[in-house]
Amino acid sequence: MVIWRRWVFPILMVLVFSVIAASLAKMAFFSSEQQTAVSPGGAVTDPVVMVETATIVNDLSLQGKVARDADVTLRATSTGSVTAVHVGDGGVVDAGQALVTVKLENGRSEDIVAPESGRLSGFGIVAGQDVATGSEIGKLTPNRFHVLATVEPVQLYRLLNAPAEAQVTITGGPAPFTCTGLSTQVSDDGATSVRCSIPTDQIVFPGLPAQLDVSVGTAENVIAIPATAVKGGSGTGIVWLANGDGDPVETKVELGVSDGTMVEVKSGLKEGDQVRQFVPGIAAPVEEFCYEVSPGEEVCETGTSW
Repeated sequence: MVIWRRWVFPILMVLVFSVIAASLAKMAFFSSEQQTAVSPGGAVTDPVVMVETATIVNDLSLQGKVARDADVTLRATSTGSVTAVHVGDGGVVDAGQALVTVKLENGRSEDIVAPESGRLSGFGIVAGQDVATGSEIGKLTPNRFHVLATVEPVQLYRLLNAPAEAQVTITGGPAPFTCTGLSTQVSDDGATSVRCSIPTDQIVFPGLPAQLDVSVGTAENVIAIPATAVKGGSGTGIVWLANGDGDPVETKVELGVSDGTMVEVKSGLKEGDQVRQFVPGIAAPVEEFCYEVSPGEEVCETGTSW
């Protein structure tokens, strides 16, 4: 038994550890040629959507404010000497009210009248002063108001062929009413806005917040696809038509009404076709996931797919 403990067992242990060491060395340095190459089995596929019929309502709601129309420059309508001043600076006048009386060169007298109702400013005309036709004699702040609503530049395309009227809602104000003369404008700093005139019989005040609802048009039971699937968006565009197992085919389409989410396709696609849901190279909409981390405290995370 002593011989086994002193000689046999130690020798067997040495042999076992030698075999293990040799196996590890072979795996580390000599097994690359025997390993089978592993290739990924999954593939990323582009999401597609089915072309279907839908009803698209192009209603645009914009937030804005009530503002007073710009001052009107008052100009003399005749040449001569002022013989009488009927209203002082800062006075409130009605349309057609006489402002000053001018004695003409032929000896006759003629009144210069207010073109509309409002309040005078910068009106410093005095009796005995000479005026000439077309010369500025003051300013008139009119009793006219409008709604001015900001709009994202890309939404201007949705306002093409828009009607000349819109619906105005003022919180705490009169019942919703129609404003006229709807137009779009771009300021010198590039800001885009929509403006319409408030009827003179409506009582409003500058600075009131207002909602402007524009109904551009409705397309019923038309071929429609998500706006994310179209490169372009006003009149014409490009979509990527799924073609079986092959690569998507770039296809030109004629577009119609859009509500910002869906867009009408007038030609280029038919019901049942499949198109890529997102334009190549454009990020898909960011999805936000919110969860509660403690009572009353919520954390939101976003993720973007391409």
